[in-house]
Amino acid sequence: MDDAALLSELEPEVERLLNRHLESAEEWYPHEHVPWERASRLQAEGFTHGESALSQGARSALLVNLLTEDNLPWYTRTISRMFGGKSAWGEWAQRWTAEEGRHAIVMRDYITVSGLVDPHVLEDGRMAQVSGAVVPEPETAVDGMCYVAIQELATRISHRNTGTVLDDPVGYDVMMKLSGDENRHHLFYRDLVTRSLEIDPSGVVEALHRQVTNFEMPGVGIPGFAEHAKHIASAGIYDFAIHHERIIVPLVFRRWAIDKVGGLSATAEKAREEMMTFIERVGRVARRQIERREAAQAALRPV
Repeated sequence: MDDAALLSELEPEVERLLNRHLESAEEWYPHEHVPWERASRLQAEGFTHGESALSQGARSALLVNLLTEDNLPWYTRTISRMFGGKSAWGEWAQRWTAEEGRHAIVMRDYITVSGLVDPHVLEDGRMAQVSGAVVPEPETAVDGMCYVAIQELATRISHRNTGTVLDDPVGYDVMMKLSGDENRHHLFYRDLVTRSLEIDPSGVVEALHRQVTNFEMPGVGIPGFAEHAKHIASAGIYDFAIHHERIIVPLVFRRWAIDKVGGLSATAEKAREEMMTFIERVGRVARRQIERREAAQAALRPV
């Protein structure tokens, strides 16, 4: 099924999911969650930004999460290209953009007044990231839906885990706000993929194969992303094991039950087999990663 036909067929579901989203959305204001009093205290103490006791993993996670949100103009361009127009699709894209914009506002203000990352580093990173305009560009509308269903869940987990390692109740609450928004975005796309499977199972399975086997988080254009990703993984915020156990397996097998979908074309059947093999291989790597982490943690415990 081509993009135009699928998007037209899905529009009633998009309208339903948009209305569900609007009914469940929590309106909140970034300025109410920023500890502004910290800025004057830092100034009085002659504190230098970025010299806090924050772990490198937490600092990298904050920087990557913020710069990812800063790249919003290019994500909006891509989503509007795939799903835009004067329709429920367009209304969703605009609402999503407005909600994501709040994330960058509150994160930047929280990070700055708390002295967690040098603002010069944040601004240099923002300029490089937005000027580069590096974002995922799924080739079809169904590829886009599959990608963002995975990515929004990954972002929700990353935000939540970042909040838990900050050792700061204010920072935890900020990241939980973001995580809540990302979860609602994930549910929108997750359920669109579910409906798409009913309409065009072969097309969805082929798209999901491409997105699962080639998935990259949207921050790959951030300067030093690979090094930041290593720190983030070492801190247990987001790594291979989390990606497999909390994202791919729950979505592919439990929610969408791809292994049980019938009526596939020969091409889609081959794609499903390849995807299953890939997921199994990722699972083995994830288990080894968990074992290494547990062994390292055990070695640090007092005898």
